[in-house]
Amino acid sequence: MNKRSGEESRKKILNAAERVFSGYGYKGASMRMIAKAADISLGGLYLYFRNKEDLYATLVKKGLDDLSRETRRTLEDVGDPAEAIRAFISMRVSYARTHREHIIVLGKEKGFTFGVRARKKFFREQRRVIEEIVGKGIASGSFRKCDPREVAKILVCMLRGFILSIIVEPDSLFSAEKCSTLLLQGLRRDDNSKSSGSPAARAYGRRRK
Repeated sequence: MNKRSGEESRKKILNAAERVFSGYGYKGASMRMIAKAADISLGGLYLYFRNKEDLYATLVKKGLDDLSRETRRTLEDVGDPAEAIRAFISMRVSYARTHREHIIVLGKEKGFTFGVRARKKFFREQRRVIEEIVGKGIASGSFRKCDPREVAKILVCMLRGFILSIIVEPDSLFSAEKCSTLLLQGLRRDDNSKSSGSPAARAYGRRRK
């Protein structure tokens, strides 16, 4: 087996595993089911993955790594903080729509140890990305003074909740543009009013002392 053939087989297995895990959950899926979906022998499957846990862990890590790379790619040439917020939200909603099976895999197995650790690390990184964007917006004067950490928590949790809702209600995803507009209305600095006393400022919180 050459390297290219091995990589293609591994990709084929992971794609099949995503379909099976999203349909049956971790407990309901079996290596035999995944081998059949990948059109590979059960013995051949074990040449690539030691067991179901190894396969699931690899699938989760791959999906989160792909999304992290997509986040960096999306934001690398966006200098304006407001546009960066819009790009981040749009990318996450679009990713959820086009990778629904992976979102279902991540959402179903909350008690799976590896998945929990990987998700926590991923969301910490995502929050840091938002914190940096908001911090730049405050420094440039385009955003009102607020706590970047709290804004990051709100945005990431809001996106996470809505995106995971596709597990039970596929058509529930909101408009990325409307979500961006709503959030930016609270973040943008309004020079014609006292920002510290506005409802939006109170909602997002003041900078911690």
